[in-house]
Amino acid sequence: MLIDTHCHLDAAEFDADREQVADHACEAGVQAIVIPAIERANFPVVRDLAAKVAGGAYALGIHPLYVPRAADSDLDALREAIRQALGDPRFVAIGEIGLDFFVPEIASGEPRERQERFYAAQLAMAAEFRLPVLLHVRKSQDILLKHLRRHGRIGGIAHAFNGSAQQAQAFIDHGFALGLGGAMTYERALQIRRHAVDVGLEHLVLETDAPDIPPAWLHPPERRNRPGELVRIAQVLAQLRGITPAQVAHATTANAMRVLPRLPAAILADSE
Repeated sequence: MLIDTHCHLDAAEFDADREQVADHACEAGVQAIVIPAIERANFPVVRDLAAKVAGGAYALGIHPLYVPRAADSDLDALREAIRQALGDPRFVAIGEIGLDFFVPEIASGEPRERQERFYAAQLAMAAEFRLPVLLHVRKSQDILLKHLRRHGRIGGIAHAFNGSAQQAQAFIDHGFALGLGGAMTYERALQIRRHAVDVGLEHLVLETDAPDIPPAWLHPPERRNRPGELVRIAQVLAQLRGITPAQVAHATTANAMRVLPRLPAAILADSE
């Protein structure tokens, strides 16, 4: 079994064939898909979609790239949505949250301060409700870690991780697994590939970030990433580590269920 721990299946890129994309992933061996929210407007969208997808699960949060258009009251709405979702077995985490210092317009000044304020507020909710987080990590590792240290061991997944070995270990020490996806499939992605080999297998999970971060084998006109690509992504990780795809599947599935403790219930929800 493979688990796509980060897939934006609700994105407009899937409007024409969302059901077929999900069915193809399931047939290929992807038996669970975690769909993170990005803003208040799509909280009910990811919840409802997760209920329609085999092995569907969801997270609720406000993405750092969407903070500039969020209202302060959206944090109150998020807290209430989390409270209401606690009884839903498909609800597994708070996310996608984090910090993005790659985009110049929000990397400094008031926009950066607002990003940090929203991130800190959402971390506090994770601590309050004892939920893991799906972290957006882009040129912001050290500041993310600074905030994490204030809340103890929250845990979760450092999505699309591309930091240093020392930063990787710091996230692991805070109870996080590192998310590996399409970027790992490029030979020039040397640092990510080093993590794929050097980090203990027990600290790695797989993801697509579909429709984004397409793997190396997707060429125009089909550059849209899909959750079904996780099968070949897992094969790349197996090749890099010199182990079998079955070993990768077994380990990364166990890891995902460890760092997202509510995930087994989401998977079992389909059989009830």
